[in-house]
Amino acid sequence: MLRNLLIVGTGGLIGTVMRYLVQVHIEKLMGSTFPLGTFLINILGSFIIGVVYGLVDKGNIMGPEWRQFLAVGLCGGFTTFSTFSADTLNLIKDNSFVQMLLYTGGSVLFGLLAVYFGIILARTIL
Repeated sequence: MLRNLLIVGTGGLIGTVMRYLVQVHIEKLMGSTFPLGTFLINILGSFIIGVVYGLVDKGNIMGPEWRQFLAVGLCGGFTTFSTFSADTLNLIKDNSFVQMLLYTGGSVLFGLLAVYFGIILARTIL
């Protein structure tokens, strides 16, 4: 159990630091009220978890430790539903309803597509 906690925790630490760095960099570049950093992070994280699931479907390519590290730890630390929810609430408070609809709808749609294409990519290359 301790080994699994260390594997997941290490992945989570790396994912969290990656999320922070990506978000800060995107905010500096864009300077927009639209939460583009969280949006892109969640889409990229969805794609990564799709690749992981695609590799798992292939069989003996990835052991359970790598699955835990990448899917639960790294992707769990990298993506963030709580920030997504807070960003959505802030858009509502700012009466930015069109941006809120684009953000929530786009996050769900592109997140699902990213997982799907990640699985397809992993199945295709292996």
